[in-house]
Amino acid sequence: MAADDTPTINRLTATAYAFPRQEQTFPTLTSFEIERMRRFGEPRSYGDGEALFETGKPGPGMFVILAGHVAITQRDGLGRVTPIIDQGPGQFLAEIGQLSGRPALVDGHAEGAVEALLLPPERLRALLVAEADLGERIMRALILRRVSLIQGGAGGPVLIGAAGTMARLQNFLARNGQPQHVLDPDTDKDAADLVARYSVSRAELPLVVAPNGTVLRNPSETALAMALGMIGGKKHDKLYDVAVVGSGPAGLATAVYAASEGLSVAVFDSRAYGGQAGASMRIENYLGFPTGISGQALAGRAFNQAQKFGAEMLIPVSIKALDCSKTSGAFALATDCGHTLRAKSVVVASGARYRRPEIDNLDAYEGRGVWYWASPIEARLCAEQEVVLVGGGNSAGQAAVYLSAHARKVIMMIRGGGLGASMSRYLIERIEATPNIDLVFNAEVIGLEGAETLERVRWKSRLAPDEFSLDIRNLFLFVGADPATGWLDGCGVEVDRGGFVLTGKQNGEGNRAVPLLETTVPGVFAVGDVRSGSVKRVGGAIGEGAQVVAALHGYLADAASPSL
Repeated sequence: MAADDTPTINRLTATAYAFPRQEQTFPTLTSFEIERMRRFGEPRSYGDGEALFETGKPGPGMFVILAGHVAITQRDGLGRVTPIIDQGPGQFLAEIGQLSGRPALVDGHAEGAVEALLLPPERLRALLVAEADLGERIMRALILRRVSLIQGGAGGPVLIGAAGTMARLQNFLARNGQPQHVLDPDTDKDAADLVARYSVSRAELPLVVAPNGTVLRNPSETALAMALGMIGGKKHDKLYDVAVVGSGPAGLATAVYAASEGLSVAVFDSRAYGGQAGASMRIENYLGFPTGISGQALAGRAFNQAQKFGAEMLIPVSIKALDCSKTSGAFALATDCGHTLRAKSVVVASGARYRRPEIDNLDAYEGRGVWYWASPIEARLCAEQEVVLVGGGNSAGQAAVYLSAHARKVIMMIRGGGLGASMSRYLIERIEATPNIDLVFNAEVIGLEGAETLERVRWKSRLAPDEFSLDIRNLFLFVGADPATGWLDGCGVEVDRGGFVLTGKQNGEGNRAVPLLETTVPGVFAVGDVRSGSVKRVGGAIGEGAQVVAALHGYLADAASPSL
């Protein structure tokens, strides 16, 4: 074998290691399958070394290679380039982000002359729907490729800082299915050199290096999303049939069913898809999953499914206000970016926001020892430590069981005198059987202390005046949530005493029958946890998201009908 074949062998070996399900991740299409795809694409030619797509720039769609080879490489913001795989005739180039034209996570350059078929995002989605069997193979490959990129940290930003300072951004990226690469300046020379070059104080960590080389100092989630091209890349001046505010189980179900039935759908969320359910490490009582499924896995499938049918996912984008006057003939949604989007109907699926209890210095330690969810990122931070978890509901129980496999001890503090009124029986039994979970009833945390990160928790009994303290570096708060309905103020949407949206109530339009999920403003609907009277379960939220689509069709048909 020729000596110059060695790099190819090494590359193939690395690929086999990085992609254990290689046949499904990189399938080779038959000539018959390629012929079926031609009506969805357009022929393209590329010269040696020419880029088909580049990291950080919007991807043009999916390429099917007809002749020649394309080298796929990873390039991070520090200028380091790593080979990933070489693809040739009969193979296709894309990952799940190309369903919606998101920025590419890797580079693709022609090795010699290349002939290819390009399927833009809208034509790729049309293929997946029209060619079911072929579409299933392609969709599986697109998902597996993103999973592999996430596992390898390829194509995403580089996060530089100590472990305890990066969890906030790591969680944001993980919840949105974005790859990331983490470096500690104490152990990595490139990271240390960058910190020194920018004269970064500890308060400005972590540093984030975007794939294009842009350096951000301890950025907000929105600033990071804009730097990565997750939002802000194009104008959204079209008139949508439906705007879904919130991408928890209810909002994702609405998006999937509405988009699959031909409605144009825009989905907004202030942070990440999945809502509070997306932070659950295991959902065991959802129909069809006898061994349970993580909230992130369930939400990720729904997120990809919604994109397959053409729903536009605008995440993270916060809706600040809803104008129901319809002066322009449609509802107007004002975003935190200063833009206004229009829709013929609106589905309120904004769920609830984590409740912040009255604890001294709480805001100083959020993201630096205080957490509102328990993911593998936080679990690694508290390995072999004692942690305090506050709460007595199902979410608290699931988190306690999960953390008990990592922490030395989990101290559960519950305001009440027991768990029976707020937690499912199977979780209570599991907690009672776990030796390193300690239950402390009639207790509450009252203060936090520490230098840059949390070091100590102060608490007291609700039955006595005595105060106590514990040396704790990680505090988990699962004390319920308040409805996220402030953005509806002034729109005429009525809420109950707790702030949850009222639906199915006569709204003053004569004898018109009001659909069960419609609010007091015609054309505005509410589903999931934000709705007054909902069952506050994942299954119930998904059911309401599916159910509301029939009401949307009815409303849109009535609005389009000429008045007599």
